[in-house]
Amino acid sequence: MKIVVIGSGFGGLSCAIRLQAQGHEVKIVEKRNKLGGRAYVYEQDGFKFDGGPTIITAPWLIDELFTLAGKKTGDYVNLVKIDPFYNIRWEDGTVFNYNDDKKNLYAQIAKINPKEIESYKKFAKSLDEIYRVGFELIDKPFSSIWDMVRVIPEMIKLRSDRSVYKFASKYFKDEKLREAFSFHPLLIGGNPFTSTSIYAMIHELEQKFGVWFAMGGTGALVKALGDLFTDIGGEIYTETEVEEIQIDATRSKAKGVKLKSGEVLEADTVVSNADVAFTYLNLVPKEFRKKNTDEKIKKLNYSMSLFVIYFGTDRKYENMAHHEIILGNRYRGLLEDIFDRKVLADDFSLYLHRPTATDPSLAPEGCDCWYVLSPVPHLGGNIDWKTEGQKYRDLIIGYLEKHYMPELSKHIISELRIDPLHFEGTLNSYLGSAFSVAPTLMQSAYLRPHNQSEDIPNLYFVGAGTHPGAGMPGVISSGKIVGNMIGKAV
Repeated sequence: MKIVVIGSGFGGLSCAIRLQAQGHEVKIVEKRNKLGGRAYVYEQDGFKFDGGPTIITAPWLIDELFTLAGKKTGDYVNLVKIDPFYNIRWEDGTVFNYNDDKKNLYAQIAKINPKEIESYKKFAKSLDEIYRVGFELIDKPFSSIWDMVRVIPEMIKLRSDRSVYKFASKYFKDEKLREAFSFHPLLIGGNPFTSTSIYAMIHELEQKFGVWFAMGGTGALVKALGDLFTDIGGEIYTETEVEEIQIDATRSKAKGVKLKSGEVLEADTVVSNADVAFTYLNLVPKEFRKKNTDEKIKKLNYSMSLFVIYFGTDRKYENMAHHEIILGNRYRGLLEDIFDRKVLADDFSLYLHRPTATDPSLAPEGCDCWYVLSPVPHLGGNIDWKTEGQKYRDLIIGYLEKHYMPELSKHIISELRIDPLHFEGTLNSYLGSAFSVAPTLMQSAYLRPHNQSEDIPNLYFVGAGTHPGAGMPGVISSGKIVGNMIGKAV
């Protein structure tokens, strides 16, 4: 078949490679000037800034793609395990040095509260079953209600109605440890107080398989997958924006895509790695959407957005690890400001990324490459980013300078930033959401937008907004789901 894949994030690349390996003629069309989607790379002043995803937790999903194509991962990209996975920091100076070494993990817990080591052992044991069930769901489609009915008994047994925070609180009494073992949903756009406890399995995933980094940055992994795709015959078109998915009215099936240039690419099947809401609201004409109406799409609960500052320093800060999770004094209150009240708070929790801790080549000699990310409300809130952006940037840089990185402002020699307006305007994400549809219980599995459109049977979806959800394992698995669905449909 002739297949067009819209967008080149990890979901689109994963699906395109699988479909090309099946023998189809696959074209990727990408709006921007290079591949990656949210994993776009910004190059400036000798620094390479990875735009988005930086934590690789399921390397076998990547290996699987190369094996399918008859290739070896190591011939295209070098993945290395990092240690620590990340530091978790609190404002009182407490640092939790986190990796998969149980002896170290117990010692880190003991620094906070020695009595909680037994609590952790019980917590970890309970995750075994959650992980088993969760990973059984991750690469299986949920196209019918019966797919959901099949797993409901196990989800009830596991108390999936509880939030990740509530699940962690069942085991830990210490608030710091509750935070340390519940923040993971934020990595995929979820609120720890509303995301289903199934997502606690992220901790188990890290413990089983580690946290990895692609030498050269996440962009090196994007390039590797792009090269793999073209090496097996796929075609890539960058700076090629889709204006509309064309539908054959007599069959209610997609027949290709019309580009902003006016050119039409014919297709037997279309796969969208663009934002699900944007695709339905902007690329599929209303008359062909009986189920995925504007009203239905706009009623969904969307994840928060992000404010990200990319910066390079002319000195190194060796006290900071590759990944740093910096938690402010407020946890629940801050998350309520972001997710519920949708206001821009004066405080924040941050993710600080320093890839030069592992790969110095991403910056000029003697320099460090960084980004700092702050979760913020999506554009459903009333925040004027054109006026608030600089003030918020100054607050964050000032905070880092005061607490962790002395004289930071004097040493920044390269900088750029993105905010919710970028997610909406450049990445075509509805409401400027950074992770699309939020990972709540009532928006999981069958209750998420489906991988195969109910309105147009040869239109498929991969990426963060569809099943199984955001995060690198999720979006790569969405490509596997759709690849298998199309393979069976042929």
